[in-house]
Amino acid sequence: MKFKIKKKIKGQLGRAGVIKTPHGKILTPAYVTVGTKATVKALKPEDVSGLGAQVVLANTYHLYLQPGDEIVKEAGGLGNFMNWSGPTMTDSGGFQVFSLGAAFGKNITKVTAEEDPSKLLNSETESSKSQRGFIPEHFQPAKVLEDKVIFRSHIDGSPHEFTPEKSISIQNNIGADMIFAFDECTSPNESIFYQRESLDRTHRWAKQSLQYHLNNFDNTDYYKRTGERQSLFGIVQGGRHEELRKQSAKFLADLKVKNQKGKLIGFDGFGIGGSFAKTDMSKAVKWVNEILPDEKPRHLLGIGEPEDLFMAVENGCDLFDCVAATRIGRNGQIYTNHGKINLKNQKFKNDFSKIEDGCGCNTCQNYTKAYLAHLFRADEMLAATLATQHNLYFIISLVKKMRKSILNGDFNEFKDEWLLEYKK
Repeated sequence: MKFKIKKKIKGQLGRAGVIKTPHGKILTPAYVTVGTKATVKALKPEDVSGLGAQVVLANTYHLYLQPGDEIVKEAGGLGNFMNWSGPTMTDSGGFQVFSLGAAFGKNITKVTAEEDPSKLLNSETESSKSQRGFIPEHFQPAKVLEDKVIFRSHIDGSPHEFTPEKSISIQNNIGADMIFAFDECTSPNESIFYQRESLDRTHRWAKQSLQYHLNNFDNTDYYKRTGERQSLFGIVQGGRHEELRKQSAKFLADLKVKNQKGKLIGFDGFGIGGSFAKTDMSKAVKWVNEILPDEKPRHLLGIGEPEDLFMAVENGCDLFDCVAATRIGRNGQIYTNHGKINLKNQKFKNDFSKIEDGCGCNTCQNYTKAYLAHLFRADEMLAATLATQHNLYFIISLVKKMRKSILNGDFNEFKDEWLLEYKK
């Protein structure tokens, strides 16, 4: 992977660039479409490409369990397996440490609306332990230990464990162009005491991930097919705490280990993961990107609402992924330039207008709100397909406009005008 910056936003961290991979270029900033199980739900890969998507991200945990990473390897890697010819990514499985551990059954997400960090637990109490998932063993699908994570399959209950080395090995088999170091994604409700403990563990796991990858990349099918090493991204953690976020960014930026020839090598790029408060996400991203090396790409993990994407771009993120566009689409919520609408609402039953005038997606070109409202009310599968097509086209096109505005030198004007219209 090679990354080149084409132009920066004057006085800010944002930039437009190009990532070159063995499977094509990514013009950044770019929205990464999520295909969790080697599929973008409700769409064919050909449809995803037609919407303008440049890169697809799949989930290491899910592909490991089903169909199994060895099967993906036998198929010739993720791209061949799902008939996607462009660049690909896989996450590390670290988010499932959170969603199937501390967050399991508690309706906790990685983004909280809590505005006051002082309201978070600030001492190691029984209450904080209970929020981490310290409950009877048969109720706890994932358990974090110092050297690994133990979990049970959500499919059949079978026991499994992930170590940093195993996560990288699985990702080597899946064969994406860009992969991530194994990390622990913590709950936004955790105390700073646990965040520090977790961050130390994530940093140890980052070093182990990098060392294993450099020692073994030339034995992978990906290397044999392309003659290149998969690009490995380290993941910055630290929750909502400035001290920890900056510490993590500096540690990962400076981290280098010896490859097989004795040369010191660091990460190829960086992910920004973990938990945020909606109100201070911008500050946390800026803390990190002011420290991470300018010449390497940065990926904001799991963030994808339109207003959040503007924040990510102006604060120096090059890539971002999120399931929101496809997930809300399958449930009838649709992005428009004037905010989100819900096609299940009564008022759309007799609305024969397009979802969005001037939109170039297949859905807007050929179907009305009334038709989609009917499909959702009738529980027809086509509803999810048409809604997902529009939402992905909307987000992908919006980020492309952001890139164009950076190159034109008017990003801030574009942002202000667009958000003013969106929030009407």
